Amino acid sequence: MSKLASIFDKWESTTALIIGDSMIDAYFYGKSTRNSPEAPVPIINLSKKERRLGGAANVALNIKALGATPILCSIVGHDRNGSQLKSLLDQEGLSTQGIIEDESRCTTVKTRVIGNNQHFLRIDEEETNLINTDVENQLFTTISSLIRTADVLIFQDYNKGVLSPSLIKNVTQLCNNSNVPIVVDPKHNQFFDYQNCTLFKPNRKEIVEAYQLKEEDNHNMQSLAQQLRADLNAKNVMTTLSEDGVIIINDQGYHHLLAHPRKILDVSGAGDSVLSVAALCVALKLPNPLIAGLANLAGGLVCEKIGVVPIDKGQLLDEATRLEMG
Repeated sequence: MSKLASIFDKWESTTALIIGDSMIDAYFYGKSTRNSPEAPVPIINLSKKERRLGGAANVALNIKALGATPILCSIVGHDRNGSQLKSLLDQEGLSTQGIIEDESRCTTVKTRVIGNNQHFLRIDEEETNLINTDVENQLFTTISSLIRTADVLIFQDYNKGVLSPSLIKNVTQLCNNSNVPIVVDPKHNQFFDYQNCTLFKPNRKEIVEAYQLKEEDNHNMQSLAQQLRADLNAKNVMTTLSEDGVIIINDQGYHHLLAHPRKILDVSGAGDSVLSVAALCVALKLPNPLIAGLANLAGGLVCEKIGVVPIDKGQLLDEATRLEMG
């Protein structure tokens, strides 16, 4: 068995505890041959509707697709969409033991309208206020009961209210006390609350906005990543740079891996795949260049597919072997 194949095989005995904002990704598919006479917009002749797991739930799907065991801890509304999200988890063979209903919130749904293989429109149904104290305490109690099963913990933040500063702090302390590594996919609201994590994974836009810089200016991303690592007391910072690849930095060095040429069809969900692969690599204590290389490759492969879809483990292994990673 090759070194890469051995790594992928070890993922099957790895458990990832995922905490964050779960949602439903809904799709309306059709064709457009004319514009509306009522407004300057295309008319889509609807041919298919579809609902998939999104957000932190899509991370759980990716973890499962990579052969590992995901346990999702999240909040849904006490509504029809919340019931459907749990039903989708059941259909995928994913545990719902960490899902808590909140009667004061709606379940997040992102509806995309796709016609002629183009993304025309997105409609969001969501509640973005932070969860209340009672719900947060329920969630933390659930996480505390599950932490002993985890080889890695993932914070997946979409700014939908699940990850409050106090929950982040308490879960981080719990993980540090239990020697469970922490991998973070941040958003702007709680960006600097993720102190003392193992790997922090912003994209270029997020890190530039966090330091209130102008996105159109040229920035030294190595310097910014090093500053961020110090500000967060993080062991590693991995920054995705879209077509420019990915950088990863820790106290032992800096690595910049270029992106692989791809036919980009849809970037939706690519960050979830990058995060999932990186987290499982962190659980196995793999070296930084390999973590970044496999994660970068996973993100590119997912971008070649329409919609939010999990990474194909076999395809990832084949491509990584062809590129002689590891």
